[in-house]
Formats: sequence, structure tokens, C-alpha cells
Amino acid sequence: MYVALEGIDTSGKSTQINALKQCYKNAVFTKEPGGSALGEKLRSILLNENLSKKAEVLLFLADRAEHISEIIKPNLDKLIISDRSIISGIAYASEFDFDILKSLNLFATSNILPNKAIILELDKASLEYRLNQKNMDKIESRGIDYFLNIQDKISQVADKLGVEYIKLNATMPKEQITKQIIDFCNIK
Repeated sequence: MYVALEGIDTSGKSTQINALKQCYKNAVFTKEPGGSALGEKLRSILLNENLSKKAEVLLFLADRAEHISEIIKPNLDKLIISDRSIISGIAYASEFDFDILKSLNLFATSNILPNKAIILELDKASLEYRLNQKNMDKIESRGIDYFLNIQDKISQVADKLGVEYIKLNATMPKEQITKQIIDFCNIK
């Protein structure tokens, strides 16, 4: 089963990935961008260089194609838990035409979609507090309204792609979130 944890920056995806690593020692854990060797290089470029929006989308697509090829496809017989996927990839690029993004992303992923997605959501005050607690990278510096817009787009994209998902309040206690993820995915 291929499971994606989705959410805007600071929503707690990394925290939940770490908790799930304790529960599923044999699972494959990965991330976008940066799950492959090429992805690590592209992640650095994406977070540190000033790029046009089109160049940014295309680099994310290159990362996604390599990630699917190197990590996801060879492990489809295992439990795969990914920090982000095609869903947030399209949501973050939502200023472009959805049908074009969908087509390019399905090409990059060889039509492989997550079986299930967990969408962690934050309210404005919690997002603002969490962002103020860290040094922000280029994307995090885009601001609160930018992230709240992306957060809305994530579930819209999951709907349009037909990926089964659950939305969870990312301000709940982390143990409660982990339990709801396990229950939703029905992973033994």
C-alpha cells in the first residue's frame, strides 16, 4: 500500500512519519522532494535558488519521476509511507491549468497514485505560530495566506485525482493523530 502524508509546511508530517517509523519497522519511508539521490540535489535547488514558476514545476516533476522510478515502483509490494506526493505537487503548482498539471504529473508517476492520503490541516493562528518558530526557506517565506490557499487546494486535488483521504486537525495531540492514521489506513 502506498500512503501519502500531505499538508502544508509545519503541519506535522515529519512528526507523524517519525511516529509511524516506530510502528512499521519494515515499511519504506520516503519523501518528495528528495527521496532519491537526484531528488536531494533538486530539493536543494528548489529551496535555495530563485526560479521561475515553470522551472520550479518542472524540477518538481523531475524529482517525482525519479522518485517513482527508484523508490515507489520497486516497493509496491510493501507498505510505502511518503511525506508528500503528486497531490501536494499539483496543489503547490495550482496557478497553472489543472489538466496540464495532471497530465504532466501522471506522466511523471507512470499513472501511480497513492492508495490513501492523510491530509494534516492547520488553522491560521497555529500556522502563524509554527512558522514563526523556525528559520524559513524560500517556499515557507511565501506567507500565511499562500499556505492556507495551498491547504485548501490539497483536498481539492485529492478529490479530482480520486485518491481516498482523511483530513486531520494537525493541532490534536500527536499520538491521537497517529492512531487515526493507523485506523484510517487499516495497516496491521
